[in-house]
Amino acid sequence: MPNPAYCQAMARYNLWQNDNLITAANTLSEAERHKDRGAFFGSIQRTFSHLAWGDTIWFSRFADIQPPDLAIADSAQYLPEWEAYCLRRKDLDRQILAWAKEVPEAWFNGDLSWYSGAIERDVTKPKFLLVMQFFNHQTHHRGQIHAMLTAAGARPGDTDIPFMPESYAVL
Repeated sequence: MPNPAYCQAMARYNLWQNDNLITAANTLSEAERHKDRGAFFGSIQRTFSHLAWGDTIWFSRFADIQPPDLAIADSAQYLPEWEAYCLRRKDLDRQILAWAKEVPEAWFNGDLSWYSGAIERDVTKPKFLLVMQFFNHQTHHRGQIHAMLTAAGARPGDTDIPFMPESYAVL
């Protein structure tokens, strides 16, 4: 079950992997990052954009941050410019890590209710389940990005949690 220690480990992993993929993506031209590669959101950039949108939407349900004013259908256009994406990603990852360090154990015991634009209805689910969804959604889309980067000739680093560098493990 998710708890503060789980959230802290996953927030560190999230930060590490986003740094990893951004570093690899920085070796590509803008045209290569925007090239349609047949993935669900098309390009590397659009998938990064959706991922930041999704993280912001989910995280706004856990913490006091403003959700994007953009529907899921437009999420691939949330941050279409690379530099803006990189700045927002770094800031968001730091906010997620700060939240994980402060969230009390008791927070995971309750339910969370919200209106889902994806299924167009009100939803109530256990918070622990939604935290699992939050981190799983990140991993899912980073896997897509990793595959596209590799196909484009970029070389992302390790992705396995046990090989997370000590510099991230102690943040």
